[in-house]
Amino acid sequence: MGNGAGNAANWFVDRHVAENRQAHAAFVEIDGAGRSLSYGDLADQSSRLVGLLDRHGVRREERAIMLVLDQVEFPVIFWGCLKAGVVPVPLSTLLATPVYQSIFEDARATTLFVSAALLPLVSPFLAELPALEHVFVIGDAADATPGALDFTQALAASDAGACVSASSDETAFWLYSSGSTGRPKGVRHLHGSLRATADTYGRDVLGIAPDDRVYSAAKLFFAYGLGNAMTFPMSVGATSYLLAGRPTPDGVIAALRAHEPSVFCGVPTLYAGLLSTLDQRGESLPAMRCCISAGEALPAEIGRRWQSLVGTDILDGVGSTEMLHIFLSNRPGRVNYGASGEAVPGYALRLVDEDGGDVADGEIGELLVDGPSASEGYWNLRDKNRSTFEGRWTRTGDKYQRDGDRLVYCGRADDLFKVGGIWVSPFEVEQALISHAAVLECAVVAARDDEQLEKPKAFVVLEPGQQGDQAMVDDLKAHVQQSVGKWKYPRWVAFVDELPKTPTGKIQRFKLRDADA
Repeated sequence: MGNGAGNAANWFVDRHVAENRQAHAAFVEIDGAGRSLSYGDLADQSSRLVGLLDRHGVRREERAIMLVLDQVEFPVIFWGCLKAGVVPVPLSTLLATPVYQSIFEDARATTLFVSAALLPLVSPFLAELPALEHVFVIGDAADATPGALDFTQALAASDAGACVSASSDETAFWLYSSGSTGRPKGVRHLHGSLRATADTYGRDVLGIAPDDRVYSAAKLFFAYGLGNAMTFPMSVGATSYLLAGRPTPDGVIAALRAHEPSVFCGVPTLYAGLLSTLDQRGESLPAMRCCISAGEALPAEIGRRWQSLVGTDILDGVGSTEMLHIFLSNRPGRVNYGASGEAVPGYALRLVDEDGGDVADGEIGELLVDGPSASEGYWNLRDKNRSTFEGRWTRTGDKYQRDGDRLVYCGRADDLFKVGGIWVSPFEVEQALISHAAVLECAVVAARDDEQLEKPKAFVVLEPGQQGDQAMVDDLKAHVQQSVGKWKYPRWVAFVDELPKTPTGKIQRFKLRDADA
Protein backbone atom coordinates (compact mmCIF):
# COMPACT_ATOMS: atom_id res chain seq x y z
CA MET A 1 0.00 0.00 0.00
CA GLY A 2 2.83 2.45 0.67
CA ASN A 3 4.47 4.21 3.58
CA GLY A 4 1.95 7.03 3.94
CA ALA A 5 4.09 9.75 2.34
CA GLY A 6 2.02 12.91 1.88
CA ASN A 7 -0.94 11.45 3.76
CA ALA A 8 -2.05 13.82 6.54
CA ALA A 9 -2.68 10.85 8.86
CA ASN A 10 1.01 9.97 8.77
CA TRP A 11 1.96 13.31 10.35
CA PHE A 12 -1.00 13.84 12.66
CA VAL A 13 -1.29 10.24 13.95
CA ASP A 14 1.56 7.83 13.27
CA ARG A 15 4.32 10.42 13.86
CA HIS A 16 3.49 10.49 17.57
CA VAL A 17 4.26 6.79 17.91
CA ALA A 18 7.56 7.25 16.09
CA GLU A 19 8.36 10.14 18.46
CA ASN A 20 7.47 8.09 21.57
CA ARG A 21 4.26 9.91 22.56
CA GLN A 22 2.05 6.85 22.22
CA ALA A 23 1.10 6.75 25.92
CA HIS A 24 -0.06 10.38 26.04
CA ALA A 25 -3.82 11.01 26.05
CA ALA A 26 -5.07 12.31 22.72
CA PHE A 27 -8.80 12.43 23.52
CA VAL A 28 -10.78 12.26 26.75
CA GLU A 29 -14.58 12.06 26.88
CA ILE A 30 -16.08 14.31 29.52
CA ASP A 31 -19.53 12.75 29.57
CA GLY A 32 -20.83 9.21 29.41
CA ALA A 33 -18.31 6.62 30.58
CA GLY A 34 -15.41 9.07 30.43
CA ARG A 35 -13.40 6.98 27.99
CA SER A 36 -10.00 8.08 26.73
CA LEU A 37 -7.85 7.36 23.69
CA SER A 38 -4.06 7.55 23.72
CA TYR A 39 -2.00 8.45 20.67
CA GLY A 40 -0.86 4.82 20.50
CA ASP A 41 -4.46 3.56 20.64
CA LEU A 42 -5.45 6.03 17.92
CA ALA A 43 -2.63 4.88 15.66
CA ASP A 44 -3.56 1.22 16.17
CA GLN A 45 -7.33 1.60 15.82
CA SER A 46 -7.14 3.90 12.79
CA SER A 47 -4.90 1.30 11.10
CA ARG A 48 -7.48 -1.35 11.96
CA LEU A 49 -10.09 0.79 10.26
CA VAL A 50 -8.00 0.55 7.09
CA GLY A 51 -8.30 -3.21 7.40
CA LEU A 52 -12.05 -2.98 8.06
CA LEU A 53 -12.63 -0.89 4.94
CA ASP A 54 -10.48 -3.20 2.83
CA ARG A 55 -12.26 -6.30 4.12
CA HIS A 56 -15.64 -4.84 3.14
CA GLY A 57 -14.50 -3.76 -0.29
CA VAL A 58 -14.61 -0.01 0.29
CA ARG A 59 -12.35 1.43 -2.39
CA ARG A 60 -10.03 4.38 -2.43
CA GLU A 61 -11.70 7.75 -3.16
CA GLU A 62 -15.17 6.48 -2.26
CA ARG A 63 -17.03 8.60 0.28
CA ALA A 64 -17.84 7.50 3.82
CA ILE A 65 -20.41 9.62 5.65
CA MET A 66 -19.73 10.15 9.36
CA LEU A 67 -22.81 10.95 11.43
CA VAL A 68 -20.88 10.61 14.66
CA LEU A 69 -21.11 12.41 17.98
CA ASP A 70 -18.00 13.93 19.59
CA GLN A 71 -16.70 10.64 21.01
CA VAL A 72 -13.44 8.71 20.70
CA GLU A 73 -14.69 6.81 17.64
CA PHE A 74 -14.76 10.04 15.63
CA PRO A 75 -10.96 10.49 15.29
CA VAL A 76 -10.51 6.75 14.76
CA ILE A 77 -12.89 6.80 11.78
CA PHE A 78 -11.71 10.12 10.34
CA TRP A 79 -7.99 9.28 10.38
CA GLY A 80 -8.60 5.65 9.46
CA CYS A 81 -10.44 6.75 6.32
CA LEU A 82 -7.57 9.08 5.41
CA LYS A 83 -5.09 6.24 5.93
CA ALA A 84 -7.13 4.09 3.54
CA GLY A 85 -7.53 6.84 0.93
CA VAL A 86 -11.29 6.79 1.55
CA VAL A 87 -12.90 10.25 1.82
CA PRO A 88 -14.70 10.84 5.15
CA VAL A 89 -17.66 13.25 5.11
CA PRO A 90 -18.45 14.37 8.70
CA LEU A 91 -21.98 15.75 8.99
CA SER A 92 -23.67 17.93 11.56
CA THR A 93 -25.42 15.86 14.21
CA LEU A 94 -28.21 18.45 14.59
CA LEU A 95 -30.04 18.38 11.26
CA ALA A 96 -33.51 17.15 10.35
CA THR A 97 -34.24 13.93 8.44
CA PRO A 98 -35.17 15.64 5.12
CA VAL A 99 -31.91 17.61 5.17
CA TYR A 100 -29.91 14.45 5.83
CA GLN A 101 -31.63 12.69 2.96
CA SER A 102 -30.72 15.54 0.61
CA ILE A 103 -27.07 15.45 1.70
CA PHE A 104 -26.82 11.66 1.49
CA GLU A 105 -28.23 11.73 -2.04
CA ASP A 106 -25.83 14.51 -3.01
CA ALA A 107 -22.71 12.83 -1.58
CA ARG A 108 -23.47 9.33 -2.95
CA ALA A 109 -21.39 7.70 -0.21
CA THR A 110 -20.93 3.95 -0.21
CA THR A 111 -20.38 3.74 3.55
CA LEU A 112 -22.02 5.18 6.66
CA PHE A 113 -20.65 5.35 10.20
CA VAL A 114 -23.39 6.45 12.58
CA SER A 115 -23.74 6.84 16.35
CA ALA A 116 -26.64 4.73 17.65
CA ALA A 117 -28.42 7.77 19.10
CA LEU A 118 -28.52 9.36 15.64
CA LEU A 119 -29.58 6.30 13.66
CA PRO A 120 -33.35 7.07 13.89
CA LEU A 121 -32.73 10.34 12.03
CA VAL A 122 -31.49 8.57 8.89
CA SER A 123 -32.90 5.03 9.03
CA PRO A 124 -36.19 6.00 7.26
CA PHE A 125 -34.42 6.58 3.93
CA LEU A 126 -31.28 4.40 4.00
CA ALA A 127 -32.93 1.66 1.93
CA GLU A 128 -33.64 4.24 -0.80
CA LEU A 129 -29.94 5.05 -1.39
CA PRO A 130 -28.59 2.92 -4.27
CA ALA A 131 -24.94 3.89 -3.60
CA LEU A 132 -24.96 2.98 0.10
CA GLU A 133 -23.53 -0.51 0.67
CA HIS A 134 -22.21 -0.55 4.24
CA VAL A 135 -23.62 0.77 7.53
CA PHE A 136 -21.60 0.62 10.76
CA VAL A 137 -23.40 1.57 13.97
CA ILE A 138 -21.49 2.86 17.00
CA GLY A 139 -23.44 1.55 19.97
CA ASP A 140 -26.10 -1.07 20.54
CA ALA A 141 -28.55 -0.35 17.72
CA ALA A 142 -27.03 -2.26 14.78
CA ASP A 143 -29.89 -4.78 14.84
CA ALA A 144 -32.38 -1.97 14.20
CA THR A 145 -31.20 -1.57 10.60
CA PRO A 146 -31.13 -4.52 8.18
CA GLY A 147 -27.59 -5.31 7.09
CA ALA A 148 -25.96 -2.91 9.56
CA LEU A 149 -22.88 -4.02 11.50
CA ASP A 150 -21.72 -3.23 15.01
CA PHE A 151 -18.73 -0.90 14.58
CA THR A 152 -16.87 -1.98 17.72
CA GLN A 153 -17.10 -5.66 16.83
CA ALA A 154 -16.17 -5.07 13.19
CA LEU A 155 -13.12 -3.01 14.17
CA ALA A 156 -11.93 -5.56 16.71
CA ALA A 157 -12.16 -8.33 14.10
CA SER A 158 -10.05 -6.42 11.57
CA ASP A 159 -6.31 -6.60 11.01
CA ALA A 160 -4.29 -3.41 10.74
CA GLY A 161 -3.75 -2.00 7.27
CA ALA A 162 -1.02 0.31 6.01
CA CYS A 163 -1.37 4.05 5.45
CA VAL A 164 -1.56 4.73 1.71
CA SER A 165 0.65 7.33 0.08
CA ALA A 166 -1.21 10.45 -0.96
CA SER A 167 -0.39 13.77 -2.53
CA SER A 168 -0.82 16.83 -0.31
CA ASP A 169 -3.03 18.13 -3.15
CA GLU A 170 -5.29 15.08 -3.06
CA THR A 171 -8.84 15.27 -1.72
CA ALA A 172 -8.79 14.08 1.88
CA PHE A 173 -12.29 14.82 3.23
CA TRP A 174 -15.46 16.81 2.67
CA LEU A 175 -17.40 19.08 4.98
CA TYR A 176 -20.91 20.34 4.35
CA SER A 177 -21.34 24.06 4.95
CA SER A 178 -23.63 25.06 7.77
CA GLY A 179 -26.22 26.60 5.47
CA SER A 180 -26.48 30.09 7.03
CA THR A 181 -27.88 31.23 3.68
CA GLY A 182 -29.79 28.08 2.75
CA ARG A 183 -28.88 24.65 1.37
CA PRO A 184 -25.68 23.02 2.73
CA LYS A 185 -22.88 22.70 0.17
CA GLY A 186 -20.30 19.91 -0.05
CA VAL A 187 -16.85 21.49 0.41
CA ARG A 188 -13.84 19.38 -0.66
CA HIS A 189 -10.58 19.70 1.29
CA LEU A 190 -7.05 18.45 0.66
CA HIS A 191 -4.55 16.51 2.76
CA GLY A 192 -2.20 19.50 2.84
CA SER A 193 -4.88 21.85 4.18
CA LEU A 194 -5.00 20.11 7.56
CA ARG A 195 -1.37 20.79 8.33
CA ALA A 196 -1.60 24.26 6.76
CA THR A 197 -4.13 25.42 9.38
CA ALA A 198 -2.08 23.83 12.20
CA ASP A 199 1.10 25.54 10.99
CA THR A 200 -0.57 28.96 10.68
CA TYR A 201 -3.39 29.67 13.12
CA GLY A 202 -2.68 26.74 15.46
CA ARG A 203 1.01 27.52 15.87
CA ASP A 204 1.33 31.25 15.17
CA VAL A 205 -1.86 32.61 16.76
CA LEU A 206 -3.16 30.04 19.24
CA GLY A 207 0.37 29.01 20.22
CA ILE A 208 -0.73 25.42 20.79
CA ALA A 209 1.73 23.49 23.00
CA PRO A 210 2.14 19.82 24.04
CA ASP A 211 0.96 20.51 27.59
CA ASP A 212 -2.25 22.24 26.49
CA ARG A 213 -5.63 20.77 27.37
CA VAL A 214 -8.20 21.88 24.80
CA TYR A 215 -11.98 21.94 25.09
CA SER A 216 -13.92 23.06 22.04
CA ALA A 217 -17.66 23.57 22.50
CA ALA A 218 -17.77 23.81 18.70
CA LYS A 219 -18.22 20.24 17.47
CA LEU A 220 -15.86 18.15 15.35
CA PHE A 221 -18.21 18.18 12.34
CA PHE A 222 -17.75 21.97 12.19
CA ALA A 223 -14.58 23.17 10.36
CA TYR A 224 -13.81 25.43 13.33
CA GLY A 225 -14.24 22.56 15.79
CA LEU A 226 -12.25 20.12 13.66
CA GLY A 227 -9.21 22.37 13.97
CA ASN A 228 -9.75 23.29 17.62
CA ALA A 229 -10.43 19.83 19.00
CA MET A 230 -8.50 17.60 16.65
CA THR A 231 -5.84 18.91 14.28
CA PHE A 232 -4.39 21.66 16.49
CA PRO A 233 -3.87 19.54 19.63
CA MET A 234 -2.79 16.56 17.51
CA SER A 235 -0.20 18.71 15.73
CA VAL A 236 1.82 18.89 18.98
CA GLY A 237 0.64 15.84 20.93
CA ALA A 238 -1.71 17.76 23.26
CA THR A 239 -4.98 16.50 24.80
CA SER A 240 -8.50 17.30 23.64
CA TYR A 241 -11.70 16.91 25.67
CA LEU A 242 -14.83 15.71 23.88
CA LEU A 243 -18.43 16.31 24.93
CA ALA A 244 -20.96 14.20 23.02
CA GLY A 245 -23.98 16.18 24.21
CA ARG A 246 -25.07 19.67 23.27
CA PRO A 247 -22.94 22.44 24.81
CA THR A 248 -25.50 24.14 27.05
CA PRO A 249 -24.22 26.88 29.37
CA ASP A 250 -24.74 24.67 32.43
CA GLY A 251 -22.92 21.73 30.83
CA VAL A 252 -20.03 23.84 29.57
CA ILE A 253 -19.56 25.54 32.94
CA ALA A 254 -19.47 22.12 34.61
CA ALA A 255 -16.91 20.86 32.08
CA LEU A 256 -14.67 23.92 32.48
CA ARG A 257 -14.70 23.55 36.25
CA ALA A 258 -14.16 19.79 36.29
CA HIS A 259 -11.35 19.59 33.73
CA GLU A 260 -9.84 23.10 33.76
CA PRO A 261 -8.70 23.19 30.11
CA SER A 262 -5.99 25.66 29.20
CA VAL A 263 -7.68 26.49 25.87
CA PHE A 264 -11.42 27.02 25.42
CA CYS A 265 -13.05 27.44 22.01
CA GLY A 266 -16.58 28.80 21.77
CA VAL A 267 -18.93 30.84 19.58
CA PRO A 268 -20.51 34.23 20.36
CA THR A 269 -23.93 32.79 21.20
CA LEU A 270 -22.40 30.45 23.77
CA TYR A 271 -20.21 33.14 25.34
CA ALA A 272 -23.34 35.29 25.77
CA GLY A 273 -25.20 32.39 27.39
CA LEU A 274 -22.27 31.58 29.69
CA LEU A 275 -22.03 35.19 30.84
CA SER A 276 -25.77 35.37 31.49
CA THR A 277 -25.68 32.17 33.55
CA LEU A 278 -22.58 33.18 35.51
CA ASP A 279 -24.01 36.64 36.20
CA GLN A 280 -27.23 35.13 37.55
CA ARG A 281 -25.24 32.86 39.87
CA GLY A 282 -22.68 35.46 40.85
CA GLU A 283 -19.91 33.02 39.82
CA SER A 284 -16.79 32.96 37.67
CA LEU A 285 -14.63 30.26 36.03
CA PRO A 286 -11.13 28.81 36.48
CA ALA A 287 -8.31 30.68 34.75
CA MET A 288 -7.53 29.67 31.16
CA ARG A 289 -4.51 30.42 29.00
CA CYS A 290 -6.54 31.29 25.93
CA CYS A 291 -10.14 31.60 24.74
CA ILE A 292 -11.10 31.89 21.08
CA SER A 293 -14.30 32.62 19.17
CA ALA A 294 -15.44 32.25 15.57
CA GLY A 295 -18.54 31.32 13.58
CA GLU A 296 -19.89 34.87 13.80
CA ALA A 297 -18.31 38.19 14.73
CA LEU A 298 -18.01 38.58 18.49
CA PRO A 299 -19.92 41.59 19.89
CA ALA A 300 -17.46 43.90 21.64
CA GLU A 301 -19.55 43.99 24.82
CA ILE A 302 -19.40 40.20 25.15
CA GLY A 303 -15.61 40.24 24.87
CA ARG A 304 -15.22 42.99 27.45
CA ARG A 305 -17.57 41.34 29.93
CA TRP A 306 -15.81 37.98 29.53
CA GLN A 307 -12.39 39.51 30.12
CA SER A 308 -13.67 41.33 33.19
CA LEU A 309 -15.34 38.25 34.68
CA VAL A 310 -12.95 35.45 33.71
CA GLY A 311 -9.70 37.37 33.32
CA THR A 312 -8.90 35.96 29.88
CA ASP A 313 -9.34 37.77 26.58
CA ILE A 314 -11.32 36.14 23.77
CA LEU A 315 -9.40 36.02 20.49
CA ASP A 316 -12.15 36.78 18.01
CA GLY A 317 -11.41 35.31 14.57
CA VAL A 318 -12.95 34.89 11.14
CA GLY A 319 -12.89 31.66 9.19
CA SER A 320 -15.09 29.66 6.86
CA THR A 321 -15.79 26.11 5.79
CA GLU A 322 -14.22 27.00 2.43
CA MET A 323 -10.92 28.02 4.13
CA LEU A 324 -11.13 25.26 6.80
CA HIS A 325 -10.31 27.49 9.77
CA ILE A 326 -9.54 31.04 10.91
CA PHE A 327 -7.61 33.32 8.54
CA LEU A 328 -8.28 36.71 10.18
CA SER A 329 -7.87 37.08 13.93
CA ASN A 330 -7.04 39.11 16.99
CA ARG A 331 -3.76 38.10 18.65
CA PRO A 332 -2.70 37.53 22.24
CA GLY A 333 -1.72 40.90 23.66
CA ARG A 334 -3.31 42.71 20.69
CA VAL A 335 -7.03 42.22 21.26
CA ASN A 336 -9.26 44.97 19.92
CA TYR A 337 -12.89 44.20 20.71
CA GLY A 338 -15.20 45.30 17.93
CA ALA A 339 -12.63 44.47 15.25
CA SER A 340 -11.67 41.15 13.66
CA GLY A 341 -7.92 41.73 13.90
CA GLU A 342 -5.39 41.08 11.16
CA ALA A 343 -4.47 38.38 8.67
CA VAL A 344 -3.18 35.11 10.12
CA PRO A 345 0.44 34.52 8.97
CA GLY A 346 0.37 32.77 5.60
CA TYR A 347 -2.88 34.41 4.45
CA ALA A 348 -3.49 37.53 2.35
CA LEU A 349 -6.65 39.65 2.45
CA ARG A 350 -8.31 42.18 0.14
CA LEU A 351 -11.40 44.39 0.39
CA VAL A 352 -13.01 44.92 -3.01
CA ASP A 353 -15.96 46.80 -4.46
CA GLU A 354 -18.62 45.37 -6.77
CA ASP A 355 -16.28 45.75 -9.76
CA GLY A 356 -13.41 43.90 -8.05
CA GLY A 357 -11.33 46.99 -7.34
CA ASP A 358 -9.65 47.57 -3.97
CA VAL A 359 -11.57 49.97 -1.72
CA ALA A 360 -10.05 52.85 0.23
CA ASP A 361 -9.69 52.92 4.01
CA GLY A 362 -13.05 53.57 5.65
CA GLU A 363 -15.06 52.25 2.70
CA ILE A 364 -17.03 49.01 2.87
CA GLY A 365 -15.81 46.16 0.67
CA GLU A 366 -16.21 42.39 0.35
CA LEU A 367 -13.44 40.39 1.99
CA LEU A 368 -11.37 38.12 -0.27
CA VAL A 369 -8.79 35.71 1.15
CA ASP A 370 -5.83 33.80 -0.29
CA GLY A 371 -4.17 31.08 1.75
CA PRO A 372 -2.84 27.51 1.87
CA SER A 373 -6.01 25.88 3.24
CA ALA A 374 -8.45 26.95 0.51
CA SER A 375 -10.94 24.31 -0.57
CA GLU A 376 -10.56 22.76 -3.99
CA GLY A 377 -14.22 23.62 -4.56
CA TYR A 378 -17.83 22.67 -4.02
CA TRP A 379 -19.28 19.35 -5.10
CA ASN A 380 -21.76 19.52 -7.99
CA LEU A 381 -22.17 23.32 -7.89
CA ARG A 382 -20.38 24.71 -10.95
CA ASP A 383 -21.89 28.21 -10.93
CA LYS A 384 -21.22 28.60 -7.20
CA ASN A 385 -17.63 27.48 -7.75
CA ARG A 386 -17.11 30.10 -10.44
CA SER A 387 -18.54 32.91 -8.29
CA THR A 388 -16.71 31.95 -5.07
CA PHE A 389 -13.25 30.76 -6.15
CA GLU A 390 -11.49 33.31 -8.37
CA GLY A 391 -7.96 32.08 -9.07
CA ARG A 392 -6.04 32.26 -5.80
CA TRP A 393 -8.77 34.33 -4.12
CA THR A 394 -11.82 33.01 -2.28
CA ARG A 395 -14.82 35.30 -1.84
CA THR A 396 -16.10 35.20 1.73
CA GLY A 397 -19.38 37.06 1.27
CA ASP A 398 -18.47 39.18 4.32
CA LYS A 399 -18.35 42.97 4.23
CA TYR A 400 -15.60 44.84 6.10
CA GLN A 401 -14.11 48.28 6.61
CA ARG A 402 -10.37 48.86 7.07
CA ASP A 403 -9.52 51.05 10.03
CA GLY A 404 -5.75 51.42 10.08
CA ASP A 405 -4.25 47.97 10.70
CA ARG A 406 -7.54 46.38 11.74
CA LEU A 407 -10.60 45.13 9.89
CA VAL A 408 -14.07 45.90 11.23
CA TYR A 409 -16.95 43.56 10.39
CA CYS A 410 -20.00 45.13 8.74
CA GLY A 411 -22.13 42.06 7.97
CA ARG A 412 -22.81 39.60 5.20
CA ALA A 413 -22.96 40.97 1.67
CA ASP A 414 -26.69 40.24 1.46
CA ASP A 415 -27.39 41.69 4.94
CA LEU A 416 -26.33 45.30 4.32
CA PHE A 417 -28.92 47.86 3.24
CA LYS A 418 -29.21 51.61 2.78
CA VAL A 419 -31.21 54.06 4.88
CA GLY A 420 -31.47 57.50 3.34
CA GLY A 421 -28.86 56.53 0.77
CA ILE A 422 -26.29 55.56 3.43
CA TRP A 423 -25.15 51.99 4.06
CA VAL A 424 -26.23 50.48 7.38
CA SER A 425 -24.34 47.57 8.90
CA PRO A 426 -26.77 45.33 10.82
CA PHE A 427 -23.85 44.15 12.94
CA GLU A 428 -23.14 47.72 14.13
CA VAL A 429 -26.75 48.07 15.28
CA GLU A 430 -26.60 44.62 16.89
CA GLN A 431 -23.44 45.59 18.78
CA ALA A 432 -25.22 48.63 20.15
CA LEU A 433 -28.27 46.61 21.19
CA ILE A 434 -26.29 43.88 22.90
CA SER A 435 -24.44 46.47 24.99
CA HIS A 436 -27.81 47.12 26.71
CA ALA A 437 -27.99 45.21 29.99
CA ALA A 438 -31.42 43.75 29.17
CA VAL A 439 -30.39 42.14 25.85
CA LEU A 440 -29.08 38.56 25.67
CA GLU A 441 -29.05 38.17 21.85
CA CYS A 442 -30.31 40.08 18.85
CA ALA A 443 -30.37 40.19 15.06
CA VAL A 444 -31.11 43.12 12.77
CA VAL A 445 -32.49 42.88 9.24
CA ALA A 446 -33.99 45.28 6.70
CA ALA A 447 -37.77 45.75 6.69
CA ARG A 448 -39.92 48.08 4.61
CA ASP A 449 -42.07 50.86 6.00
CA ASP A 450 -45.41 52.09 4.59
CA GLU A 451 -43.57 53.96 1.86
CA GLN A 452 -41.62 50.79 0.92
CA LEU A 453 -38.32 52.23 2.16
CA GLU A 454 -35.88 49.97 3.98
CA LYS A 455 -35.28 50.57 7.70
CA PRO A 456 -33.66 48.45 10.47
CA LYS A 457 -35.82 45.94 12.33
CA ALA A 458 -34.48 44.22 15.45
CA PHE A 459 -35.34 40.77 16.77
CA VAL A 460 -34.35 40.68 20.43
CA VAL A 461 -33.95 37.90 23.00
CA LEU A 462 -34.07 39.46 26.46
CA GLU A 463 -32.16 38.39 29.54
CA PRO A 464 -34.25 36.28 31.96
CA GLY A 465 -36.58 38.41 34.04
CA GLN A 466 -36.70 41.34 31.60
CA GLN A 467 -40.06 42.58 30.30
CA GLY A 468 -40.61 43.03 26.56
CA ASP A 469 -43.04 45.93 26.77
CA GLN A 470 -43.31 49.31 25.05
CA ALA A 471 -41.09 50.92 27.66
CA MET A 472 -38.34 48.44 26.75
CA VAL A 473 -38.84 49.15 23.04
CA ASP A 474 -38.44 52.88 23.62
CA ASP A 475 -35.40 52.32 25.84
CA LEU A 476 -33.67 50.11 23.24
CA LYS A 477 -34.32 52.58 20.43
CA ALA A 478 -32.90 55.43 22.51
CA HIS A 479 -29.89 53.32 23.48
CA VAL A 480 -29.01 52.65 19.83
CA GLN A 481 -29.47 56.31 18.91
CA GLN A 482 -27.05 57.33 21.65
CA SER A 483 -24.56 54.58 20.79
CA VAL A 484 -24.24 54.60 16.98
CA GLY A 485 -26.37 57.42 15.58
CA LYS A 486 -29.94 58.64 15.53
CA TRP A 487 -30.73 57.43 12.00
CA LYS A 488 -29.49 53.84 12.58
CA TYR A 489 -31.92 52.92 15.36
CA PRO A 490 -34.37 50.02 14.74
CA ARG A 491 -37.77 51.35 13.70
CA TRP A 492 -39.35 48.11 14.90
CA VAL A 493 -38.36 45.82 17.81
CA ALA A 494 -39.76 42.29 18.02
CA PHE A 495 -39.13 40.28 21.19
CA VAL A 496 -38.58 36.57 20.50
CA ASP A 497 -37.71 33.54 22.63
CA GLU A 498 -34.87 32.48 20.35
CA LEU A 499 -33.20 33.33 17.05
CA PRO A 500 -33.03 30.88 14.12
CA LYS A 501 -29.52 29.45 13.90
CA THR A 502 -27.51 26.88 12.04
CA PRO A 503 -26.21 23.87 14.03
CA THR A 504 -22.90 25.74 14.33
CA GLY A 505 -24.48 28.77 15.99
CA LYS A 506 -24.70 31.23 13.09
CA ILE A 507 -27.84 33.35 13.03
CA GLN A 508 -29.92 32.67 9.93
CA ARG A 509 -30.96 36.23 9.12
CA PHE A 510 -32.52 35.15 5.84
CA LYS A 511 -35.21 33.35 7.86
CA LEU A 512 -35.96 36.54 9.76
CA ARG A 513 -36.20 38.47 6.48
CA ASP A 514 -38.44 35.80 4.98
CA ALA A 515 -40.71 35.72 8.04
CA ASP A 516 -41.06 39.49 7.87
CA ALA A 517 -41.83 39.61 4.14
